[in-house]
Amino acid sequence: MLGITVSSLIICSFLSIQPLSVDITLKRLVYPADAKLLIIHADDAGMSHSVNSATLDALQKGIVSSAAIMVPCPWFLEMAEFARQHPEIDLGLHLTLTSEWKHYRWRPVADPSKVPGLIDEEGYLWKSVENVVGHATTQEVELEIRAQIDRAIAFGINPTHIDSHMGTLFATSGFLRVYLKVALEYGIPPMMVDPADPEVKKLLEERNISYSESTIQEIYATKVPLLNHLNTGEDGNSYEIRKAAYYRAIRDIKPGVNQIIVHLAGNDTEIQNITNAWQRRYDEFRIFTDPELKNLIDDLGIELIGWRKMKEIMPLQNH
Repeated sequence: MLGITVSSLIICSFLSIQPLSVDITLKRLVYPADAKLLIIHADDAGMSHSVNSATLDALQKGIVSSAAIMVPCPWFLEMAEFARQHPEIDLGLHLTLTSEWKHYRWRPVADPSKVPGLIDEEGYLWKSVENVVGHATTQEVELEIRAQIDRAIAFGINPTHIDSHMGTLFATSGFLRVYLKVALEYGIPPMMVDPADPEVKKLLEERNISYSESTIQEIYATKVPLLNHLNTGEDGNSYEIRKAAYYRAIRDIKPGVNQIIVHLAGNDTEIQNITNAWQRRYDEFRIFTDPELKNLIDDLGIELIGWRKMKEIMPLQNH
């Protein structure tokens, strides 16, 4: 698997909930209701040197407008150094509670003795979301994500947002509440999708995830900035098919704040020995560094933004 942040695992049971209108976030950002804003977001920065190199190229030379760093991973320090040298680049944190690859793995940032439920029999973070849910407490999850944020800040990163590797923090209402609580306390926007997006309910149902009505109301009550539409990646068996699918998705962009999540890497032995999904990552790197795609976005009147703009409308924590 790609280790994709299934960030659309956020909200369901919307039929009895009054959703926010699509233009609420746009209004807070001072855009007209028909504006089409797009965040092209790269996950997994810090995972490996191949991923870092491709991500930094796409941020500086391509059209990727935001990326998120995995703090527990071996190549975190390379991304931290870049963040210190380029504070203008939009970099958030890909909060990581799983370590899914067979031979290339990482451990918690927090003291292992304080988060035993996050650690598998090999001494690393669990490989699956299901195992995290089955073994970790919400207290352990909170301790670990705070440790990751604190480490990032200590190394000079000023996170523009937080999100969740493999969607683990969206897997239960308890994890979600911790995610929102920590985001509000640090004043960092959490990646969340507006319940008004009908695709969210569909994706949740496919994964047998259900939140209570009160949890959904709590999400709205936080007044965190919400995405209106989310694309977690386009499938395909070849570069040409994937490219056509992404171009189609961009032509279909709706008014509101949209996000497309990509996973980038080079064409090298490092990534090829980590994951058999390396070709898809390399294809996405090629697609999102192609000037042709930037021209299409401009022609369609779509404005590229990053999470820094969303951070501007993040509510301040009341004390």
